[in-house]
Amino acid sequence: MNTQSQSGREFKRRVCVLLKSADFDRSLEEILQFPARRVINPLFSFLYNSDEQIRWRTITAMGAVVAKLADEDMESARVIMRRLMWNLNDESGGIGWGSPEAMGEILACNETLAKEYAHILISYIREEGNFQGHKLMQRSVLWGIGRLSQVRPELVKGSVPYLLPYLKSRDDSARGLAAWAMGYLGPEEAGEGFEFLTKDDADFQIYIDRRSVKHKEKALAKESLEKLHLSFNDG
Repeated sequence: MNTQSQSGREFKRRVCVLLKSADFDRSLEEILQFPARRVINPLFSFLYNSDEQIRWRTITAMGAVVAKLADEDMESARVIMRRLMWNLNDESGGIGWGSPEAMGEILACNETLAKEYAHILISYIREEGNFQGHKLMQRSVLWGIGRLSQVRPELVKGSVPYLLPYLKSRDDSARGLAAWAMGYLGPEEAGEGFEFLTKDDADFQIYIDRRSVKHKEKALAKESLEKLHLSFNDG
């Protein structure tokens, strides 16, 4: 069906069906065929969806859609980045659910945008920056930084001093997400924090490789320590 002939409501329903598909890889390819300027509004709305699978798949789709748009029209891609940033601004009147994760995914998918906006993503865990005080939003920012650190760790090195305190957070998810992110960054000063976490029996949920999985804090800390030692040996 020609998407241009569909009403906004019909098109949104079509996008939702694709996000729910059992074959998401194939659905993502179809989403990428839609005009970016048309599909981005439904995707923004699905960032607030209560269904975790739809929300995370939306984040993945936003990364792919905006990265493709950036290759064609960088200024339009920047407009979307500014829209995500506005969602995280107090003046927006909202909380900005999903925006840090979407930013992290987009920056992981596009190097040019990453170089321009990585420092802004980091600012959301800086007390003197654009700090997000809500516990769930802190988790969101940590995931966004971790996602970017998987692909472009050199752009996230500056986050290390702000990630370190989260290794001893009372929030199980924050501890795990910080350890996951820092495992890709290899900072020497994280060693003590990782050693502490190797005795932590808590579980936390994390979205990796397009699926949500449960991790043990101590298992992830051990993995991060192994990566840390490898980085020292390589250095």
